[in-house]
Amino acid sequence: MIGVGLIGFGYWGPNLARNFVGAEGAELRYVAERDTSRHKIIRSLCGSAQVGVGVDEMLADESVHAVVIATPAASHYDLGLRALEAGKHVLVEKPMTSNVREARRLIETAESRGLTLMVDHTFIYTGAVRYIRSLIASGALGEILYYDSTRINLGLFQHDVDVLWDLAVHDLSIMAYLFDEEPVAVSALGMSHVPGTPTNIAYLTLTFASNRIAHINVNWLAPVKIRRTIIGGSRKMIVYDDLEPSEKIKIYDKGVHVTNNPDAIQQMRVGYRIGDMLAPNLDASEALRSEVQHFIDCVSSGKTPETPGAMGLKVVQILEAASISMRRGGQLINIETLRPGGLAHDSVIGSENAIFSHQG
Repeated sequence: MIGVGLIGFGYWGPNLARNFVGAEGAELRYVAERDTSRHKIIRSLCGSAQVGVGVDEMLADESVHAVVIATPAASHYDLGLRALEAGKHVLVEKPMTSNVREARRLIETAESRGLTLMVDHTFIYTGAVRYIRSLIASGALGEILYYDSTRINLGLFQHDVDVLWDLAVHDLSIMAYLFDEEPVAVSALGMSHVPGTPTNIAYLTLTFASNRIAHINVNWLAPVKIRRTIIGGSRKMIVYDDLEPSEKIKIYDKGVHVTNNPDAIQQMRVGYRIGDMLAPNLDASEALRSEVQHFIDCVSSGKTPETPGAMGLKVVQILEAASISMRRGGQLINIETLRPGGLAHDSVIGSENAIFSHQG
């Protein structure tokens, strides 16, 4: 039986607690939450778990084998490092840390001690995203040309992270899971419209060494809630709408083809292919329940999680580069500069770098 301690019982903590209480092979033994007004709710939801304990007491208990961190992002590194150094496996909410340096330190500490470090990138465990990955792997979509996402709503305004670190983090983790190619550069523009709060609207563009491109629109100041992603392939295209109750994925057999036939030189060289639309049946299991069970299995078996610290690092690298880009008015930032062996932390790509120009 894996003894689990949960740190933080704010927005996401109750969901994590509920799933750990019902998980096989684990027992939620501690919940550390500073806000005493929430202790009654914790006791009603978490059964026999001890409430009101400090983090030090939790980490000192040898019956606690794993720690779940559901606190504001700025505290992830300190709590994660303390847990790992105490010999505990760690599941940490997204984003894993506030910067690349901290993310690398957590990974190195976990590896040196043979511990599991997993990031709570919940969308990876949804039936929809897993189905999309199987389609891409099968070649059914052909060459992936672009990823275009709109993730907007009215609120919830965060105070510890901006809208990129809050919402774009989901799409970055999804792309890291779906694609075998990592982006090489990022450009981001954003704005804060509410005094005293972080950036509430941002546009993020990622370029790849191939002709693939990704664009993400995130917004806390929209009149409607939209969670829609389009993935364009050379053979087929996908519309993924996470708010759809039944048809979250629609696969369109649509596209274009270009002819170089000299006999057609006077005609339109681009032809359109219009085919059927398919809405497949998807696994409807709760993603967080699947994720929690996966974490327990990884702790028990020692296998590498599907959302390991390495994925968390990739996401933080892009977010940190995007933050630099926003501060510099949308300049293109080389993500490689934030990877091991990279150049100066803050390097900006100039227009002379032809690898990022895909005119043909």
